[in-house]
Amino acid sequence: MARKSRLAMKSWFRLMTGLLFFTLVPHKSVAVDHSSHQPRGHKTTTMKKTHPTVREQANPLMQQMLEQRIASLHLSRAVRDKRLAVTLIDITDPSSPSMAQVNGDEMMYAASLPKIAILLAAFERIAEGKLTLDDDLRKTMTSMIRHSSNTAATEMIRKVGGDYINKILASPKYKLYDPNHNGGLWVGKEYAGGRAFNRDPLHQLSHGATAMQAARYYYLLETGQLVSPKHSHEMKNILSKPGISHKFVKGLEENHHGDLQMYRKSGTWRTYHADSALIEHDGRRYIAVALAKDPKGGQWMKKLIHEMDEIIVALHEPDAVFAKADAAESLASAAHPRSSSSKHLM
Repeated sequence: MARKSRLAMKSWFRLMTGLLFFTLVPHKSVAVDHSSHQPRGHKTTTMKKTHPTVREQANPLMQQMLEQRIASLHLSRAVRDKRLAVTLIDITDPSSPSMAQVNGDEMMYAASLPKIAILLAAFERIAEGKLTLDDDLRKTMTSMIRHSSNTAATEMIRKVGGDYINKILASPKYKLYDPNHNGGLWVGKEYAGGRAFNRDPLHQLSHGATAMQAARYYYLLETGQLVSPKHSHEMKNILSKPGISHKFVKGLEENHHGDLQMYRKSGTWRTYHADSALIEHDGRRYIAVALAKDPKGGQWMKKLIHEMDEIIVALHEPDAVFAKADAAESLASAAHPRSSSSKHLM
């Protein structure tokens, strides 16, 4: 019976994929070459490469799959109560991203996740010539990101300037903190004892984020839009090789052995849990962000990233997920063959 249900699900998935293909693929803007119509002697300029706004790249099928996976983990109530926020963006083709989210603009306390904002501000200072990217500075920033050192983060806040960090986040260039979208990334306190120097104006949070704005950060990083392509590359290297194995890292390491690259920053404080990552494997790339307020939030994220990874696989290779399920069913059937005399205990 379960096999018939799965076959029906396969057919449904292929049908939906076919019907929605043209609506799910975002339309790319085409730059028109007007040079042949220009008067003689007119100097032509090279058109700057533009990237789509990920917020506008909602994918209906991907959205449905995300909501179904969240429901399968019994987390729908947490979403309704706004104790869980998730954003998932497929950037296998960065020029044509696909996005799904629940509570994407819900700003929450995000503990150490906003240290990525300190990293951005530091590289802006480097680009300005106000900081020098020497071995000591790179070591401090790497410790702040990979091992989430609070001492390193506080040192960097003092080097960069707390007000400068939030000025960069709210700048028109990035809008990673945007009042029109309920806030976003914010760093208003050192990662040490003492009072906050500047809580966010909307929610009075000292270290905050929204899932959507954190995801936008990684998209800007991957497309070379954080400071410059060169500086984005440097930042991505610092975000690589996570030094803490929990949440997203733990959820993926069970199924991937050496074929996966993750660029990541997480956060934990009491019942607040956060994780964010750019993930690459098997020719696919995606951004995953989750924020939660629950004692079990860390476990939620371990399970969520597994489901989000399968969504990306299913979007590109729909038969792969069903083949995996069929194999699991076959193993279960072999281990527990049906018998008319068998008794099922509840």
